[in-house]
Amino acid sequence: MSENNNASSNGLRKLTTIQLLNFCLGFFGLQFAWQMRIILSGPVTEGLGASPFIFGLIWLAGPVTGMVVQPIIGALSDNTHTKFGRRRPYLMLGAILAAIALWAFPNSANIAQLLSNKLHLPMPVFGGLIVAAIMIWIIDACVNAAQGPYRALIPDNIVPEQHSIANSYLSFAIGLGSVIAAGTAPFLKWAFNYQMSIEAQFIMAALAFFLGMSWTCITFKEKSAQKENQLKTENDNEKTEKSSFWDDFKTFLKSSPEVYKICMMQFFTWIGVMCMFIFFTQFAIHTVFQVPDLTTATEATKALYAQATSEATNFSSICFAILNLVCFIVSIPIGILSTKFGNKKVHIVSLLIMAIAYLLMTLTANSKAIMLLMGIAGIGWSSILALPFAMLSEYIQKGSEGAVMGIFNIFIAGPQVLVCTVIAWFISKCIMQTPQGINYHWEYSFLIGAIVLFISVIITNMIKEKA
Repeated sequence: MSENNNASSNGLRKLTTIQLLNFCLGFFGLQFAWQMRIILSGPVTEGLGASPFIFGLIWLAGPVTGMVVQPIIGALSDNTHTKFGRRRPYLMLGAILAAIALWAFPNSANIAQLLSNKLHLPMPVFGGLIVAAIMIWIIDACVNAAQGPYRALIPDNIVPEQHSIANSYLSFAIGLGSVIAAGTAPFLKWAFNYQMSIEAQFIMAALAFFLGMSWTCITFKEKSAQKENQLKTENDNEKTEKSSFWDDFKTFLKSSPEVYKICMMQFFTWIGVMCMFIFFTQFAIHTVFQVPDLTTATEATKALYAQATSEATNFSSICFAILNLVCFIVSIPIGILSTKFGNKKVHIVSLLIMAIAYLLMTLTANSKAIMLLMGIAGIGWSSILALPFAMLSEYIQKGSEGAVMGIFNIFIAGPQVLVCTVIAWFISKCIMQTPQGINYHWEYSFLIGAIVLFISVIITNMIKEKA
C-alpha cells in the first residue's frame, strides 16, 4: 500500500483517513490477544484450581512485564536502526511469540501432563496452573513489547497536529477488535447454536495478532534510515554522557508540572480500569449467574454448573463486546471533540460517565442492566485509550518517544499491581455463604473502581493544557 508523501522537512507525514485506518490494523489484531486474556483467563485458571488471590497473582504478569518490558523495549527501539526500521522488529517478534503462547495457554493441563510424562516426573512438578501462569507471562510480555513501540510510531512519523486523531484511531481499532474478538463466540452460539471452545477462541486470537501485526509491519513505512541516523547523531551530540533509566524517569517527571499530573491521573484511572478487566468475568459467573466458587469443587459439581459457567462466560463476552462497541463508535467523535474543546474537558466528562456506570453496577445483578452499564462505561474506556496519550505527546522530546511511552506505561502497569494483590486479597477475604455454596463479593471491585475514577477526575481537572 503506498504512503502519502506529504512530508515535512523532518520526515513527519500527514496521513489520510485510509492511511490512518491502515496504520491501526496491527492494534486491531493485538486486541484479540488482550481480549481473550481478559475474558477467558479466569475460567481457565479457576478450572486449574486458582483461588481469587492466586488468580490475582497470575494477573501480575501484565503489570510486571509492563513496568519492565515496555521501558526497556521502548528505549531499545529508540536506538535501533535497521533496514526494517526502529519499531517494526519488536512488533513482529512480539506477535510471533504471543501467537505461540496464546495457543498453549488453554492447553496448559495437557502440556503439563506431556512434560511430566516425557521427563518421568510426578504431575505436580509441572502442574497445569504453573504452565498457564508461564503462558500468561509470555503473552503479557509480548503484548507489552509491542504496545510501546507501536504508540511511538505516532510521534515518530506523524505530524503533531494529527497526534490526537491518530491515537483516537488506535482507540477505534481497539474497540472494533474487541467487539469482534468478544462477540464471535456468543454470535456463533446465537446464530448457529455452536459453542466455540475456549481453545478455538485462543487460536483465533493468535492468528489475528500475528496477521494484523504482520500487515502493519509490511505496509506502514517508518522514516528513512538516513533521517533516523541523522536524528540519532543530533541526539548523541546533545548528550555528553548516557543517562540511566532512573535519570530519564526523573527528567521525564520534572519536564513539566503537568507531566506529573498526567501520570497521577493515569495511575488512578488504571486502578479503576483493571478492577473491571480482572474481575468482570468472575463477577458475571459468580454474581450474575450465581455459580458458587469452583476452586476446590469436585468434578461432579463442576459438571453440574458447566452450562451455567459457559452461559456466564458468553455473557461476559457480550458485555465486553458492548463495552468495546461503544468505544469503537465514539472513538473518532471523541478525537474530534477533543480537537474542538480540548483533551482535558472531554476526558473529565468521559471519566465521570464511567465512574457512575461502575457505581450503579454495584447495586444490581440484573443481566440487562449490567450490559447497559458496560456500554455506558465504554465512553470512558474510549477516552482512556486516546486522550491521556494525546496530552502527554505535547511534552515528548524528539528521539525519546519509545522511552517516554515505556516510562508512561509504568503509571498504567503500577496500578495493576495493586489490583492484582491488594484488591484481589481483599475480595478473597469477602466470603459469603449462598444457597449454592461459598462465594465472594466480586461486586466490591466496581465500588473501588468508581472511587478511584472520581479521584482521577479531580486530578484531571488540575491539569493545565497547552493552548
